[in-house]
Amino acid sequence: MAVPKRRHSKSRRDKKKANKKVKSSDLVKCPQCGHLKRPHYICPNCGYYKGKQIKENK
Repeated sequence: MAVPKRRHSKSRRDKKKANKKVKSSDLVKCPQCGHLKRPHYICPNCGYYKGKQIKENK
């Protein structure tokens, strides 16, 4: 099994960890109601996805 010869410095370790942050997801407008929603998800406001009503509104 491979073993590193030298220890990585703290700055090198921290540079690697800096890129693992959680990114905010982009929001798109629903073509039916204009409400902001996550892409490729059913609109929580109107229940439409790709022009078809998937979920009934209460």
